[in-house]
Amino acid sequence: MYLIVVGAGDIGTPLVDLATAGGNEVVVIERDAERAERASRQYDCLVINDDATSKETLQDAGAERADALISTTDQDATNVMVCLLAQELSVPNIVSVVHNPEHMNVFEQIGVNTMQNPQSLIAEYLYRAVSRPSVVDFMHIGEEAEVFEITVGPDAPIAGRTLREADEADLIGGQTLIVAIERDGEGTPITPRGNTRIEADDLLTVYSGQGVTPEVTDVFGSSGDGE
Repeated sequence: MYLIVVGAGDIGTPLVDLATAGGNEVVVIERDAERAERASRQYDCLVINDDATSKETLQDAGAERADALISTTDQDATNVMVCLLAQELSVPNIVSVVHNPEHMNVFEQIGVNTMQNPQSLIAEYLYRAVSRPSVVDFMHIGEEAEVFEITVGPDAPIAGRTLREADEADLIGGQTLIVAIERDGEGTPITPRGNTRIEADDLLTVYSGQGVTPEVTDVFGSSGDGE
């Protein structure tokens, strides 16, 4: 890909690291001279020390032939302006970090893919690590729904039951769906069916329309988690 990264700060720098290591052609735009100099020394890519809210700067960065632009500055107003200019220059894939959740709708209205402030995501992961330690990983979908991974405990109500039996016992509600099962000894994840039996220590990928709540996770044996 030909990728333009706006900002060489805490978010932009590891992004540039990943993109250049992946063999992509990367152009970095950084307004701060010290950060721009540091990025130019560290990475084999073009670094432009200029203001990305200027259309001419984006043109100098090759926006007309870019496959994607990612704006990572710490100012939402700057990111919005950069994204609008990128749209005007017909960049096909535009992504931006959003720091204030109240601004998320603004980015959605202009049709930009967004990512929540990583610091907020890290804080949520850390909180989950102590409040629901059985939840290995999770991802938000929309306002409430989440996809998460959870290990089945030995005394879990669902352990030893087939999915059909779990459904008949009202252990799995209509908003909960087990998507995949990873089990020791199985080379590939198991695609669950009605007669698939859940075993202790299975790692399940679960979709929950109501999110990761105690009512959902206790079925898998996480009642000992803090809350």
